[in-house]
Amino acid sequence: MSYVSDEAEPKYYPVRLVWTGGKSGDLNVEGKAVIKTGEARFHSPEDLFVASATMCYMNGFVEFTRKMRIEFKSFECDSVGTLEKVGRSFEVTKIDMKAKVGIGSEDIRKKIERALDLAAKYCFIANSMKSEVSHETTVIVV
Repeated sequence: MSYVSDEAEPKYYPVRLVWTGGKSGDLNVEGKAVIKTGEARFHSPEDLFVASATMCYMNGFVEFTRKMRIEFKSFECDSVGTLEKVGRSFEVTKIDMKAKVGIGSEDIRKKIERALDLAAKYCFIANSMKSEVSHETTVIVV
């Protein structure tokens, strides 16, 4: 997976959605697994919306730890998006993320917390959303 660089050139992310009946479809990104969408047993747009912000946060954290030359043992993040009626329509008004990071030594706690803060600040997906995004983090020595 390529992570966004500091280059000023725009990057493009083409997707193709093919209707398969009802409200379902196959979401295709060239060279990647098909994502089934629509029916309750498949991913909804809301699932993918929240997942994209969560994945961006994790990818940013991994990238900042790499740049800071620090290692962690585990990363988990539980996120919940809230869909509410706003005016005549519905919006995902907030996404609450709870990340838990396992580290091997107390010595790197402050650096890990800094990487988490930077990942939240520079998550370009969350920064592109009008939803409020909150981050609660726990760092534990494992």
